[in-house]
Amino acid sequence: MNDRSPQPATAGVQEESLYEIRKKIYPRAVSGRFAAARWGFVWLTQIVFYGLPWLMWNDRQAMLFDLVNRKFYILGLVLWPQDIVYLTVLLIISAYSLFLFTAVAGRVWCGYACPQTVYTEIFLWIERKVEGERGARMKLDQGATTVRKVRLKLIKHGLWIALALWTGFTFVGYFTPIRTLGGEVVAGMLGPWETFWILFYGFATYGNAGWMREQVCKYMCPYARFQGVMFDPDTLIITYDQGRGEPRGARNRTVNAKAKGLGDCVDCGICVQVCPTGIDIRKGLQYECIGCGACVDGCNQVMDKMGYGRGLIRYSTENAVKKHYTEKQVVTHMLRPRILIYTGLLLVIIAVGAYSLSARVPVKVNVLRDRGNVSHDASAVEVENVYRLKIMNTEERDHHFRITVSGLKGLRMEIENQPISVGPASNRVVPVRLRAVRASGETGSNLIRFEVESLEPSARGTPIRISEKAKFIIP
Repeated sequence: MNDRSPQPATAGVQEESLYEIRKKIYPRAVSGRFAAARWGFVWLTQIVFYGLPWLMWNDRQAMLFDLVNRKFYILGLVLWPQDIVYLTVLLIISAYSLFLFTAVAGRVWCGYACPQTVYTEIFLWIERKVEGERGARMKLDQGATTVRKVRLKLIKHGLWIALALWTGFTFVGYFTPIRTLGGEVVAGMLGPWETFWILFYGFATYGNAGWMREQVCKYMCPYARFQGVMFDPDTLIITYDQGRGEPRGARNRTVNAKAKGLGDCVDCGICVQVCPTGIDIRKGLQYECIGCGACVDGCNQVMDKMGYGRGLIRYSTENAVKKHYTEKQVVTHMLRPRILIYTGLLLVIIAVGAYSLSARVPVKVNVLRDRGNVSHDASAVEVENVYRLKIMNTEERDHHFRITVSGLKGLRMEIENQPISVGPASNRVVPVRLRAVRASGETGSNLIRFEVESLEPSARGTPIRISEKAKFIIP
């Protein structure tokens, strides 16, 4: 009997994995102009983040998003749910700023101010202080498990966890008064939601900055994927000057590179070693590049040691490198129509938002009908409608209000003693009964107006008078 079993179909076929196995990156410490700028932003962002919840303003927390009472305190402002338009304006400004900054200077947000970049930089600093520089960390990880290795790892992760928990505590402190929150932590009386969010945000910080690091930028962040549509040949990016650097080759300082036909790149690999995402910028612009400039600092140090001019790797534009623009020409080409349109739109939106915020009336009134008692006959000739006026005082001082109504002849109002007092940054619901002679209006809906006037001017000295429409129903 002949054996006709099929031969393996994989013979001569090369298999390729669809998933890349992660190789741990050990970024090398570097100093220079861009490193100093990164640490400047680290200090700035963290002083603001950790310090702002402790700042007091008018005997309350200066920055507090009180979700329970639906009030947002931002320095001297008190915003309510009705002020959602300002959040919309803020989101539009953020979007246009992202488009503008990216079109001008690439991923400057990612390289300097993104929380992932900032906390990765802090966690790496702790790692270097505990385990040593790049070579020492690599040797420690590759070596056998010893008492020293376990001790260093425990110290490092202990510091990471402490920083992550403090970060989670601070984050929750923006939503629960941080002094109250601190007292609850000390007393062991922390609520379930506060506990959950402190641990959740702390775990996210520990995991993203301590373990995942560049994986967040490469695979989780959507910005890396669509940044290309915001770039053009005149966008400032991290660039490698191939015309000057190639052909690359190792040599010592005494070698005449031109005589040997070599470019300025000595193929030292420093640009790769200092990169937080582990890419080789000499291969061209890649979506993994976060624009931090670490490779620029590293390459400049090597160029200084070799006696070559700086700028083999530099912040420049694609056109500038190819066409050898001067700095003045680079700036001139940056001021292209796209940038001018983004800038103009952004300035208009900021101006309109700022004017709207400055002209914002510090009192809001909502007229609500009593659903259980919309309209009924008060007597043989009179009709009664019942309302509830919700008066919101957004200023942090008392206001006294007088309420009047108009729209129907002989319309009478029954209300509690006036003026109505509303405390600072609080609201009050005032029941109002209106009566009118049936013959004073048409059957059905009749337009009336409630006028709410404050006896005190606003903090800016302007009078406060609000008019709200309502319907008076005559059955």
